[in-house]
Amino acid sequence: MQNKINQLRSKKEEALLGGGQKRIDSQHSKGKLTARERIELLLDEGSMEEFGMLVTHRTYDFGMEEQIFYGDGVITAFGTIYNRLVYVYAQDFTVFGGSLSETHAEKICKLMDLAMRNGAPVIGLNDSGGARIQEGVRSLAGYADIFYRNVRASGVIPQISAIMGPCAGGAVYSPAITDFIIMVEHSSYMFVTGPNVVKTVTNEEISSESLGGAHTHASKSGVTQLTAANDYECIQSVKKLLTYLPQNCEVTPEAIHYELADETLLGIESIIPESAMQPYDIKHIIEKIIDVDSFFEIHEEYAENIVVGFARLAGKSIGIVANQPMVLAGCLDVNASKKAARFVRTCDCFNIPLLVLEDVPGFLPGSDQEWNGIISNGAKLLYAFSEATVPRITLITRKAYGGAYDVMNSKHIGSDFNYAWPSAEIAVMGAKGATEIIFKKEIDSANDPAQALLDKEKEYAEKFANPYHAAARGFIDEVIEPSQTRIKLIKAFSSLQNKVDNLPRKKHGNIPL
Repeated sequence: MQNKINQLRSKKEEALLGGGQKRIDSQHSKGKLTARERIELLLDEGSMEEFGMLVTHRTYDFGMEEQIFYGDGVITAFGTIYNRLVYVYAQDFTVFGGSLSETHAEKICKLMDLAMRNGAPVIGLNDSGGARIQEGVRSLAGYADIFYRNVRASGVIPQISAIMGPCAGGAVYSPAITDFIIMVEHSSYMFVTGPNVVKTVTNEEISSESLGGAHTHASKSGVTQLTAANDYECIQSVKKLLTYLPQNCEVTPEAIHYELADETLLGIESIIPESAMQPYDIKHIIEKIIDVDSFFEIHEEYAENIVVGFARLAGKSIGIVANQPMVLAGCLDVNASKKAARFVRTCDCFNIPLLVLEDVPGFLPGSDQEWNGIISNGAKLLYAFSEATVPRITLITRKAYGGAYDVMNSKHIGSDFNYAWPSAEIAVMGAKGATEIIFKKEIDSANDPAQALLDKEKEYAEKFANPYHAAARGFIDEVIEPSQTRIKLIKAFSSLQNKVDNLPRKKHGNIPL
């Protein structure tokens, strides 16, 4: 028996080396961790349980029978993060460049099936040269098997993709279906077709970094929600993100113990400028309202006119959607609508209550917006809020104009509580624009049209540029003092913790994708 045990130990030691020490050293020379090091850093110490360690490929063409590596380029395991069960796979670039084979895919599929059956998150650490060419269609079939499971798991268990190396061609579509993508700066990239193909087809010369690097996808395409400076920071972001998410769609995120104290927010009203035309940073209000240092912004560099992210309020996880007056005056545009809609649906999938901070002058006007589908894209945000069944609260801090008032989680599309500060202005449009339309004849016929415009603008503002007409109709539940915002929100969310709201029976809705 001892000989057999020694043989087993020998095989496991060989598996631990992946593609060999030389390739491990090469990975380290690029500032990258190995697949095994990444998993060990991610999981609680001593909790990793690997399976499929001795799997090998089944290819005998092109001399592949002479290149056998245990694990076949991917490590699959379960373990815990902060004592919560997770399933994780890490592609091993030291083995065939992490390329995906039939057996490589089978290991990932098995892991995802286990995660679904046990209701636990899946984390993919991607570092792969793509499909293993020597296997032909078998590797392509392997990708499709993974895609299918990504879709089946969507909204059931959290799925997080960390891009820690190359991810190109068909390989990009698995991360694209998951809930969150985190990319490592300067060592990861994602694209369907690489720079060489782009040059051949379009004659455009572009680097991998510019075409599909972390900054590109964080700021231009919006493909990645988070970026990290290195492998270590990436792993820490994954762990932090998980603290705001539940294990699955059947439970709520774990709360941190919190005892109420004096929740008065002294001086918060000073953040709002006296002039409605002057911008301010909505993040300053967010930081005041939430638990200290709990804001975890998502999609920070993309569509900066809207801010989304996770936070804690009295120890409980919430999702925040907020207009940002510092960028485009907080207008909703195509990208902001898509960004916010995606975040709202993610929170709704995983029972995370939503807080909306509203200061929106409307949808961004212009031919560029119309031609790029502001109608259908703006409808995505409207649809997402209307569909969401989690507790939903809106606070209007200043402007709430036009159709954007409706879309930003208004009472009319199912919000549970709607509050406004005294500084709120709720109307079809701003006072100046409304005055120019309503009083056009009077202004044109006046002896001093400029003064008449100012007088009528003041009259309109006094009558409509406030929250009290909406409050009189019940569209605003309460006009509150800014200093009382935090305690009001804590109590309101507490009252909604057992909320039950079921959608009509149907196969699924038809969101305007």
